[in-house]
Amino acid sequence: MLKDAKNPYRLLEQLRNEVVSCSRCPRLVTFRQRISKEKRSQFKDWEYWGKPVPGFGNADSRLILVGLAPAAHGGNRTGRVFTGDKSGDFLVRCLYDVGLANQPDSNSVEDGLELKSIYLTPVLKCAPPGDKPTSEELRNCFQFFSSEIELLSSARCVIAFGRLAFDGCIRWWKTKIEMKSKDFPFGHGKFYDLPGKITLVASYHPSPRNVNTGRLTYPMMLRLLEKVKLLVPNI
Repeated sequence: MLKDAKNPYRLLEQLRNEVVSCSRCPRLVTFRQRISKEKRSQFKDWEYWGKPVPGFGNADSRLILVGLAPAAHGGNRTGRVFTGDKSGDFLVRCLYDVGLANQPDSNSVEDGLELKSIYLTPVLKCAPPGDKPTSEELRNCFQFFSSEIELLSSARCVIAFGRLAFDGCIRWWKTKIEMKSKDFPFGHGKFYDLPGKITLVASYHPSPRNVNTGRLTYPMMLRLLEKVKLLVPNI
């Protein structure tokens, strides 16, 4: 897969096409297609995407934002990660308020959203039932995530939203360097400098559960993003 890295833009587009056409996890295929037919009442007039959701952004992005998976009625409906759901509403509003997005909303692939040198991607490209992927599903999808990170060679920082996204990032780094997971505990606001002049940042996921309970607040996310801006030149 993607052996020639001379043209990362072309290869990233090739990778996105491979992601969208994937059907290797029967449980995920069944779920995403069922949701796209049953729909949610407020989206009954939508034609759901109902396929794996590729990353969003450019190959020269300096900052990578990693989530777990598309939401059943968010990315699985709209075709773009962190779009059309409460998590996306919170995150994009925060990105806008620190000057990293051109607008505070992320509603559809045609809404004109532009991110400043940011690439958004999920570790798992399909919406899982109950937001709980199996270990096998995560393993199956890891090659896509791994290829994305390889191609995004300009990145200087990765923010992982939630423990499973963080674990996916650690798994990728363990394929490159000698490291032990226990030396990189997950916790909101933890920064880890890794080889290749890149920083891994852990954050709580901007899910309604975390936001509504106050585990993750708007000021907390703004502070984290402002710190990241200081770390990443030309962003």
